[in-house]
Amino acid sequence: MKLNSAQVERTLKQFEAQALPDDHPVVPQLASMFGDHTFFLDSGGLNVLEPTEASEPNTSIGMIVNLANWSDETLTKLSPHEPEPTGVIVSLESKH
Repeated sequence: MKLNSAQVERTLKQFEAQALPDDHPVVPQLASMFGDHTFFLDSGGLNVLEPTEASEPNTSIGMIVNLANWSDETLTKLSPHEPEPTGVIVSLESKH
């Protein structure tokens, strides 16, 4: 799921990570491997936000899905694996 800047900001308030900017040199390679997403790096590795069904109508939420784990102690190399839902739910709606 590709997020706009407001959605990235809301996600980062609910999920401790760093968003990779679209112009980061590694984003094209990640997009070719995993599809067109906004990518997030955290202490566990590489993540994306996937849309999911909300219990309330007209509510936009997503689940953080881990795509790759760090494979070195310095957190510089990623090891891809099958997508794993993390259980972290993010609300993309602004609270009124």
